[in-house]
Amino acid sequence: MSRIIAFIDASIYADSVCDHAAWLAKRMSVGIDLIHVLGRRDMTNTQGNLSGALDLDARDHLLAELSSIDEQNAKLAQKKGRVILDHAKKRLEDAGVADVQLKLRIGDLIDTMHEFEGQSSLIVIGKRGEAADFAKLHLGSNVERVARASEKPVLVTSRAFQPIKRVLVAFDGGASVTKAVTYLSKTHKAFSGLDLHLLMVGDRTTDATDRIEHAAGILNAAGYDVKSEIVPGEPDKVIAKAVENDDFDLMLMGAYGHSRIRNLIIGSTTTEMIRSCKIPIVLFR
Repeated sequence: MSRIIAFIDASIYADSVCDHAAWLAKRMSVGIDLIHVLGRRDMTNTQGNLSGALDLDARDHLLAELSSIDEQNAKLAQKKGRVILDHAKKRLEDAGVADVQLKLRIGDLIDTMHEFEGQSSLIVIGKRGEAADFAKLHLGSNVERVARASEKPVLVTSRAFQPIKRVLVAFDGGASVTKAVTYLSKTHKAFSGLDLHLLMVGDRTTDATDRIEHAAGILNAAGYDVKSEIVPGEPDKVIAKAVENDDFDLMLMGAYGHSRIRNLIIGSTTTEMIRSCKIPIVLFR
């Protein structure tokens, strides 16, 4: 049976990750794998190269002390990780999720994701991690890494969970957002009963009209009540305005259609949407 993967850390987004994961798990009748990953830097001190700074005896003595400190740090990091997981599990159980599996891993987040994503239907991660908690409009470094590497949809949570009633699909007719439409049509339990709105930004050409009408037809056939529209303008500005003015609670969109190098040169609509929109976003790539 497919499960939901929820990545948490000690950031202020951890509770939001739990709340969004619980909302989905209950609607989909699935369990949650709750995962906390300890990076290598969390487990050790940065010792640097001491070969030229100290004599042999002093260096050996200092290295022995640093090794002891590393061992203590590793134990403390693991204890902290278990506390984080236990707190999150209680929050999920209080929300009505009975099937919660805890995973504490040491290593790289992406490697851990690949270990578990084969049995998952969706991944949940906070917009920002511990290092970026209070950096306004700063995007956590792991969000793009996860979205680019995952074969499954990635839900990027807002700071706090709000009841979800209206869903916006930022539709551009491309392959990524087509995956979102297919996912919605096949995973009806997750989003059933919600107002669904397809928004396409650009000129109202025959091709654009055909694409959005085809997508709306698929969703209507799956049982959704779908509204659709094509609005001229720049995608990031039009979508952000719709989110702000039309009381949407969740957005689905295609993600990172270009390489990292191209995004560094011309920017990324995906990154701008995640930064500026204050609602959770489900990314499809």
